[in-house]
Amino acid sequence: MSEMSSPYASTTRRRCPHRQRGVTLFGLMSWAIIIGAVAYVVLRVFPTVNEYLTIQRTIDKIAASSPSTVAEARAAFDRQKDVEYSISSIGGKDLEVTKENDKVVLGFAYDKEIPLYGPVFLLIKYEGRSR
Repeated sequence: MSEMSSPYASTTRRRCPHRQRGVTLFGLMSWAIIIGAVAYVVLRVFPTVNEYLTIQRTIDKIAASSPSTVAEARAAFDRQKDVEYSISSIGGKDLEVTKENDKVVLGFAYDKEIPLYGPVFLLIKYEGRSR
C-alpha cells in the first residue's frame, strides 16, 4: 500500500493551521481606552455647549424685543440669567450692544477652560451674535 492510497494520507495534508479571526485582548483594551477617552471629553464639553446655546437663545429673544437702550438690554439679559441656571460664564456687562439698520444686535464672546486631568485643560472660545 503506498502513501497516496492510505486512508490517513488525506487527513495529514489537511492539518495545516488555519488563521484564527477575532479581536485580541490587547486590541479590545486599546479600543476601550480610546472610546473611553473620547466619551470623557464629550461629557466634559457638553455642559459648556449647552450653556453657549442657552446664551444664544437668550440674546436672540432679547434682540427680538428691541430694547431701547444698552442698559435695558443688559438688564434684560441679567434677568434672564437669574432664571436660566445654566448661564454662568457671562453677565449683562459682557454683552456688546450695537445697532445695525435700526435693529439692535447683541454680541458676546468668552473663553471656557475645561479641566481634563491634572494640568491638562481644554480651551474653547465661544462667540455669537443675535440674528
